[in-house]
Amino acid sequence: MSGADPRAFRDAIGRFPTGVTVVTTLGPDGPAGLTTNAVTSLSLDPLLLLVCFDNGSRTLPAVRSSERFGVNVLASDQGEIARVFASKAVAAEKFAAVTHVEEHGVPVLDGAAAWIACSLRELLPGGDHTIGIGEVLGTHVAVERAPLVFADGAYRVLAPDT
Repeated sequence: MSGADPRAFRDAIGRFPTGVTVVTTLGPDGPAGLTTNAVTSLSLDPLLLLVCFDNGSRTLPAVRSSERFGVNVLASDQGEIARVFASKAVAAEKFAAVTHVEEHGVPVLDGAAAWIACSLRELLPGGDHTIGIGEVLGTHVAVERAPLVFADGAYRVLAPDT
């Protein structure tokens, strides 16, 4: 058992800036999604992406069912979308707040800085989370859209290149 304090760990890891994403899927009851920054590239050969789902998430069973998920990299002006998808609202309420299209069998949010569609390869236990490994099916980048960043407990915008 670790002797580290969970709050101190959260404060320390909060110093590591991350992108902000909404992970989406099409479950038996329609689109579902959640906000997360626990996303990372895993492999280039094959193209794999790692996403961590809270074990209590309502999106996780929908991902299990559909065996697909999309990672929507939010743009700098989409902080409110991040808050909506981080809430405990039901999926229908979350998706009422956004417009989206379907690509590769997953919802992709309009205005995202980028999206990555994946087929689910594996789900692994990871403490109070489940680690999802997805094989990349397709991507899109909106080069004119700057990404939203999370650091020190707040959403941030990257400064433009000078």
